[in-house]
Amino acid sequence: QVQLVESGGGLVEAGGSLRLSCAASGSIFSINAMGWYRQAPGKQRELVARITRTGNTNYVDSVKGRFTISRDTAKNTVYLQMNSLKPEDTAVYYCNVQWGRSGYDYWGQGTQVTVSS
Repeated sequence: QVQLVESGGGLVEAGGSLRLSCAASGSIFSINAMGWYRQAPGKQRELVARITRTGNTNYVDSVKGRFTISRDTAKNTVYLQMNSLKPEDTAVYYCNVQWGRSGYDYWGQGTQVTVSS
C-alpha cells in the first residue's frame, strides 16, 4: 500500500502562485506514475499533470505553460508549481499514484485551491 500526504493549498488572488506537495510512503518501489487531479464543484475530476517513473510529464491543455510538475525521488515527493493562477483553477486538488502492474490508483485526501478574481 501507499500513503499520500498533501500540503500547500490555499487562497490566492488571480495571477498569484501556489505550490502543492505530495509525499508518498509505503510500497513506493512499485509506483509507476505520480500526478495531480482536480475537481471543481459540479464537474468531473480531471487530470492536471502527471510524471512517470522515467520522468516523462504530461499536462492538461488549460495549464500548459503555467503549471509545472516535478519530483524529488530522494524524498518520494511530487510537487505542482502553479503560476499565473486563474479563478477557473479553483478546485480540490488530489494527489494520485498509479501503482503496480494493474495501475491501481491511490489518492491523497485532497487540498483546496481557491483563486479569487
